[in-house]
This record gives sequence, C-alpha cells and structure tokens, in this order.
Amino acid sequence: MRNPVEVFVDKYRQEAYVYFDKNICELPRKESGEFNESGGGMQNNDADAFRHAYVSGVMTQIFSEPISEKMGLVVEWRGKNPENQKNMDLWNNSVGRKYGKQANTKEELADFLKQALENGELILSLDDLRKYEGKTSLQIDDEKPVVVLKENETGRNEVFLNLLKGEVMDREAFVSSIEGGEYSGYNIASINNIATPISKPDQVSSNNLG
Repeated sequence: MRNPVEVFVDKYRQEAYVYFDKNICELPRKESGEFNESGGGMQNNDADAFRHAYVSGVMTQIFSEPISEKMGLVVEWRGKNPENQKNMDLWNNSVGRKYGKQANTKEELADFLKQALENGELILSLDDLRKYEGKTSLQIDDEKPVVVLKENETGRNEVFLNLLKGEVMDREAFVSSIEGGEYSGYNIASINNIATPISKPDQVSSNNLG
C-alpha cells in the first residue's frame, strides 16, 4: 500500500503536468492518455523542474514552509538519486517554497513558476553547476518522528505525519498509538478535557510538536 505522502505528491505532480502541458509545452502521453513519465523524456528537464517546484509550493500553501521542506527531504531520502539529481530536485523544491509563500492560489503559484522557468530560476539539467545551499538531509529522531500537519481553529494539533513511515494520523489515532506504546517520545495531556499528544521535554526544539 502506498503511504499518504506518496499519494499526496502524485496528486499534485499530475496537476503540475496538466498545467505544463497546457501552458508551457505539450508533454508525451501513453496510448491510455496518461502522461508518459518513465519513457517520455520527462526526467531531469524543464517538466521535471516545474513539477518539483509546483508540488513543493503546494505543500507550502497547504501546510507550511518547514513542513514542505521536511516532506521534500523525506521523498529524496526514500529515493536513491545520484547527488547531481538530488541537488537539482532540492534546488527546484526551494524555488517552489519561495513562490508557495507568495501565491494566494495554486493557479497563481503555477503562473509564478512558469515565469521562474522563463527567467532561469529553476535548474533544468544535471549539468547545471549551481549548488543548493540549504538542508540536504533530514535527521529524524526514532523516538520523535512526528510533525504537525494541521491545527484546528483554536490552535490544537489535529493532523500529524510520521516522517519515517509517511503515515498521516488524526489526533485520536495518534493518541491511541501513544497509549499502545508505539511512540515513546510523546505523552498524552488532558487539555480542556481533550486527550492531546505532547512531546516529552528534551533539548531539541525541532522535536517538539508545537
């Protein structure tokens, strides 16, 4: 079974291809009508760059810039790309996050990225010598692998992501897993009479659920 992160990424990569095909350059398709990603020359080029940037930008809009960065690093960590391809992907992810913060809609994001493509902001080739200077790896604490994806209107954490497994959980499921002994780095607090996951105190602020 595919994990929810992969499902999420696939949904928005298809959106990226639809926009690219309509507004930038026609993409190759299979006889079925699906975009031909594997055999159609859609890797390590402009379509690939736009897709990485778009997905990263949408994640920034839906969640946050830090979560988008972490999810992008998880995708790279799960893959086994050579360093120059990883550099290209991370660079384009960062451009996507930049415009994801500026755009008010996915449509505006796509338009921004089309302009970024035309302006040379994206890396389109493995031969590009520009180096991504941001974070290139993700240190995940085995005892605290969970980040918050969504809060409710009062600020209570409601949706969570296990970075190691790519597993998305609502608050009730996370509480149940903690009670079952699955997550040793977290406790359960009663906040306004509602069971709420909290991090056990440590010296690493990035481990805290917030």
